Amino acid sequence: MAALVQSYMDALDKHLQEKNKVTEILQLAEEKTGVKKLYIAAGGIVLTGLWLVFGYGAQLLCNLIGFVYPAYASVKAIESSQSDDDTKWLMYWVVFACFNCVEFFSDILLNWFPLYWLVKCIFLIWCFLPISANGTNFIYTKFVRPFFLKHQGAIDNTLNKVGNIAGKVAEKAAEQALHHE
Repeated sequence: MAALVQSYMDALDKHLQEKNKVTEILQLAEEKTGVKKLYIAAGGIVLTGLWLVFGYGAQLLCNLIGFVYPAYASVKAIESSQSDDDTKWLMYWVVFACFNCVEFFSDILLNWFPLYWLVKCIFLIWCFLPISANGTNFIYTKFVRPFFLKHQGAIDNTLNKVGNIAGKVAEKAAEQALHHE
C-alpha cells in the first residue's frame, strides 16, 4: 500500500514540475508557507475527496470539476489550429452526455450511495485525463462508437421523422397563431 501511495505521489510530483498556472500558484504558496507544493497539492486532493464524501454541495463540486475544466479546454481546442484536440474534447462531451443520460435514470438510487459523488468525480477526471488510456477513449471506442455505427441509419431515420413532425407542428401552430390575431 505504501508503495502504491508513493508511486502516486511521485507521479503527482512529476506533474507539479510542469509550468502552468496551477503550478505557479502552488509554487507561490510553497514560498509563502514553507510547505512543499507536493504536500499542498496532495492536501488539496484529500480535502476535495473528503468534501465529495461528507461535504455540503458535493454534487455542485463534482459537476464543476466535470464541466468547468473540460469546457475551458474545449474552448482552447476550438481556438487552436490543431484538430486533434477538437476531436478529443468532442469525444469527451459525447461520453459526458451519454453518462448524464444514464445517470438521469439511475440518479434516484445512486444518490443514496455514500461515495457516489467521489466515485463520479474520479470517473469524470479519468475521462478527461491527458493520457491515451483515459476514460473517454476507452468508453467511446468500446461502447459509443460501435453502438453508433451499428444503429446510425435507424437513428438518422428516426431523427428525420421527428424533425418532419416537429416542422408540421410548428407550421400548424404558427398558422393558428396568425388566425387568432
